[in-house]
Amino acid sequence: MINHDFKAYVVEEGDDGSFYGEVQDKTLSELPPGDVTVRVQYSSLNYKDALSATGNRAVTKAYPHTPGIDAAGIVEESNTESIPQGTPVIVTSYDLGMNTPGGFGQVIRVPADWVVPLPTGLSLKESMIFGTAGFTAGLSVLKLTASVKPEHGPIVVTGATGGVGSVAAAILSKLGYAVSGVSGKPNAKEFLGPLGVKKIIGREAFLENSHRPLLKPLWAGAVDTVGGEPLATAIKSTHPLGVVTCCGNAASPELPITVFPFILRGVSLMGVNSQSCPMNIRKNVWEKLSHDWKFDCLERICQEISLKELSGRIETILKGRLLGRTVVRLDGADVSG
Repeated sequence: MINHDFKAYVVEEGDDGSFYGEVQDKTLSELPPGDVTVRVQYSSLNYKDALSATGNRAVTKAYPHTPGIDAAGIVEESNTESIPQGTPVIVTSYDLGMNTPGGFGQVIRVPADWVVPLPTGLSLKESMIFGTAGFTAGLSVLKLTASVKPEHGPIVVTGATGGVGSVAAAILSKLGYAVSGVSGKPNAKEFLGPLGVKKIIGREAFLENSHRPLLKPLWAGAVDTVGGEPLATAIKSTHPLGVVTCCGNAASPELPITVFPFILRGVSLMGVNSQSCPMNIRKNVWEKLSHDWKFDCLERICQEISLKELSGRIETILKGRLLGRTVVRLDGADVSG
């Protein structure tokens, strides 16, 4: 029998316009209609979750709200034959955790076409160590490696100690690429070295001379996770016919650059949108993450927390101090940490 009561981390708007989150008791009747009801065992913390949890209306329009753009768990109810009861599944992207109650609740209800059956080779927890950040990294790697090969030269990853950056760096290292990581964190070397990153570049050193329209070509390709000046610098310093992928804007949504890298060197800038990625590509990337791209030190980049520890961790990610990935444990009655 399905337990109709569950706990969720709910963000409320106070009378003074401020936002705060707390663990609350919820019921299934409060969830929206949907094809598949999932008992969530793990979620993960992403930058977009932190924006939703602090009242960013571009992410979430109405409150109270349960964030969490990632969820992994077991199907409890389903009205579609392709995803029967008892199936372990992954749900990421689309509207989950934005305006639809998300993975920071112990139960979610979603459309069937948002659901990916858990690939063999991944546990539910491992799928959330990847989560949206890892999936976005996978899309970046997919686009980069289509034309840039290890023998073409080194790859630079910006925001390398973050969720997307650390996973992208580890996958590329596993595939035989020489990876350099850009980070402003003092412990970047200790964190990134075991992932296979060959060289650590401080943020200030990377941005030196970034005002110039073109820089010395250093990279066969780049995975940018932060946007702004770091992205522009990566493009300006990429070899002729190199590829740069772009998936974030934590540094800035602006791109301070001329057309010269594109028309004089033929550099390609490729955007990465994980939210509305077609399902055939989505399943392909998850299969790769579960097998060919799954790296040995996956658990090393992860910290596990409970629902009641979320508020403090949300502050940490907004301040740019979070290393790697944070997995949120939801299964069982203990959500107090």
